[in-house]
Amino acid sequence: MVYVSSKADLKRREIQKKKAKSGGFESLNLSPNVFRGVKRKGYRVPTPIQRKTMPLILAGNDVVAMARTGSGKTAAFLIPMLERLKEHVPQGGVRALILSPTRDLALQTHKFTKELGHFLDVRISLLVGGDSMETQFEELAQNPDIIIATPGRLMHHLAEVDDMSLRTVEYVVFDEADCLFGMGFAEQLHKILGQLSENRQTLLFSATLPSALAEFAKAGLQDPRLVRLDLDTKISPDLKLMFFTVRQEEKHAAILYLIREHIKSGEQTLIFVSTKHHVEFLNILFREEGIEPSVCYGDMDHDARKIHVSRFRARKTMLLIVTDVAARGIDIPLLDNVINWDFPPKPKLFVHRVGRAARAGRTGTAFSLVTSEDMPNLLDLHLFLSKPIRAAPTEEEVLQDMDGMMSKIDQAVANGETVYGRFPQTVIDLVSDRVREIIDSSSELILMLKTCANAFRLYSKTKPAPSKESVRRAKDLPREGLHPIFKNVLDGGELKALAFSERLKTFRPKQTILETEGEAAKSKNLKGSSRQWVDVMREKRAIHEEVINLFHQQRSDNHAEKGVEYEITPSMAKEKKVSGSKRKARSFKDEEYFISSVPTNHHTEAGLSVRGKGDFDSNRLEAAVLDLVADDNVGMKKQKSVFHWDKRGKKYIKLNNGDRVTASGKIKTESGAKAKLEKTGIYKRWKERSHNKVSLKGINEGNAEEAAGNRRWQGNKGKKSWGSRKQYSVPNAHVRSEIKDLEQVRKDRQKKADRISYMKSKSSKGNKFGKSGKGGKGGKGGQRGKGKR
Repeated sequence: MVYVSSKADLKRREIQKKKAKSGGFESLNLSPNVFRGVKRKGYRVPTPIQRKTMPLILAGNDVVAMARTGSGKTAAFLIPMLERLKEHVPQGGVRALILSPTRDLALQTHKFTKELGHFLDVRISLLVGGDSMETQFEELAQNPDIIIATPGRLMHHLAEVDDMSLRTVEYVVFDEADCLFGMGFAEQLHKILGQLSENRQTLLFSATLPSALAEFAKAGLQDPRLVRLDLDTKISPDLKLMFFTVRQEEKHAAILYLIREHIKSGEQTLIFVSTKHHVEFLNILFREEGIEPSVCYGDMDHDARKIHVSRFRARKTMLLIVTDVAARGIDIPLLDNVINWDFPPKPKLFVHRVGRAARAGRTGTAFSLVTSEDMPNLLDLHLFLSKPIRAAPTEEEVLQDMDGMMSKIDQAVANGETVYGRFPQTVIDLVSDRVREIIDSSSELILMLKTCANAFRLYSKTKPAPSKESVRRAKDLPREGLHPIFKNVLDGGELKALAFSERLKTFRPKQTILETEGEAAKSKNLKGSSRQWVDVMREKRAIHEEVINLFHQQRSDNHAEKGVEYEITPSMAKEKKVSGSKRKARSFKDEEYFISSVPTNHHTEAGLSVRGKGDFDSNRLEAAVLDLVADDNVGMKKQKSVFHWDKRGKKYIKLNNGDRVTASGKIKTESGAKAKLEKTGIYKRWKERSHNKVSLKGINEGNAEEAAGNRRWQGNKGKKSWGSRKQYSVPNAHVRSEIKDLEQVRKDRQKKADRISYMKSKSSKGNKFGKSGKGGKGGKGGQRGKGKR
């Protein structure tokens, strides 16, 4: 009989096929219970990081994924994990391990895992600091499938329980791995990695990729796939970039002037500084000026940091002063401005900073204070962004043709070029006097000046150096004028005075002081050493005149034409100077209609794509590495030193992000404190008190149901049926139960069927080769009772 499907069934199947092709969760072919949990959570369409990583994870690959906070990374590794585990295996031991840097993140992951696995038969155990060890022993005795832990507490359990094993773990996740390494857990992660089996699948999720983490990924992962989905790699077109050249001692006055005059009172601003000492200095300076900011840096107390950030989010304060280390985990929505008080040493770091503004269709501004030492970094940034850069026209050029120069600058900005310029000196002088008064009246600020200077000196030594090519080009940059945003501040008289002062700065006399005195002595017919020096200088000029003239001729050729700019190709490698008056050579391509075989954004897309096998090469890894300079003296000294002299071993030991990769005998907790790794006997006392004679090793090897006091796991909608969280000791818990649950009955039947089929196959093989079939009744594999020839 042939059954004909109804129209409703056919229509439902067509809808399911369309959904499977739509790129949603249906296309992943998840099991029904996992898919129900995803739908119950309210997810409809995967986020970009989920869409790119979940197929790779489900295929069994090791993955290194980079994405920002709030991009859906947690679900990206939890959904494939639940799809792989599906149900509780009594004799399977711990099958999945998730490591989190902080207790709060581990609690959040635990809650999220329970919500996604609502319809699944899996057990989850949470091992974090602050909870009772005995309660966690009881959870481990119930043979959990998933352990969510912080490295410090997990190492404590491994040290306390001799026979606890992680060899059964098949699925390992390092969540927020950059924070794990930044908080000093490198040594513990290496030890944990050494206790896992080699057939595991390892996932590493991170917001940034420090070099120490890249080395860890290369050592601990097998043929990993690198997925970079950094939405901030492009600067939003709605973000205005402004660069101001200042001297180091003028930065305080410059930032006060920007906040007072150019930033509206209703706009929120994020200020990046180099060290925690500068954070505190600016905090006190602003408060003395009547401005109340919030602050955040790495060594700050956790509660105080939480209060300051929450006040800024609630718009009770409009300024937040941070360091790069502290700003990694902060997600501030609807941010208006970013100020780089200290210019970032790496282009990626600049993009990472300013990418927090101009989000979700909003506009924003990024102000950057650039000293003469930062000019090579500014050129490196524009090579990275593939944007041309030009200096603002000088005051003399503006006086000659103000309207023409301003229109030319406006057109350059509209074409995507960057213009950098100076602050008005009169304004800086006025604000500098006010800053000097504030500092002189505050003893605390006077004491902090020297501390900030020492910290900045160490910061300058430890930060990455710019490229040599940019250092060379920075020396040939033309002199910049006032930044265009200050054109309405000055009138014609002040502009003339500034032009005159700038001419004085660039004035170079044609004669030395010796020649001038010699000429004066000659005119007065005086005899002596003055006339002798004139003859010496004449001979010197005759020898070096040709070299000097050649040098001046080259400089004049470089800067003779107005509007000199650097045109940077998308490959960020080729540089050429283009004159504002000369036209470019005509090309055979008509830019309006010519379609190239290579897309214009292929460099960016290559960084965002998921490549095939072997894509975790050194070039891509080097391009993805982003090291943040520490914000305190201790961290900067650790970054500066690479090797440490071990007195006991009488040898140099390589440091891994500041931590020794040796058995130091201590573990670092999530609070940052180091505790000695030694046995306390708490596990032994718990086992005696609970009358539990089964070790955790035995639990991992298959005696979980008996050790848990014969409590049963009922898979009705994933709910536990053994009552409240409080555990009670059960008499004779070590005696093996004779009652079997459905899972054990099914497994026994399956083993019996496999044994019968194996015996039949052996029997048929024995008959084929002329052996007697009597042995088919025998023991395992039909080896007993072989027939005689």
